[in-house]
Amino acid sequence: MKDMLGMMKQIQGLQSKLSQVKDEVEGMEVSGASGGGLVFVTMTVKGLVKTLVIDDSLMKADEKDILEDLVVAALNDARGKADRLLADKMGALTAGLPLPPGMNLF
Repeated sequence: MKDMLGMMKQIQGLQSKLSQVKDEVEGMEVSGASGGGLVFVTMTVKGLVKTLVIDDSLMKADEKDILEDLVVAALNDARGKADRLLADKMGALTAGLPLPPGMNLF
């Protein structure tokens, strides 16, 4: 029973910290790039795209497919960084708690 009470206290503390982390993450942004920096994107950790910058050299009608691929790659790069940032934040927050594998708190 002692272990259960201790775990309940940890969970209550986790709820408070989780709320703080959610507030902190709301304002965080990550960036991604592709094509050696010819396409650059900035997005929030939650996935809202804020900016997309495309180098003028890519604005050619016959390179439309390349441009589309580079935009997707830049977005995926930023999304991967956001996922790693969230995983790091959550790992620090839940360290030592016996949570089931794959439990997603966000």
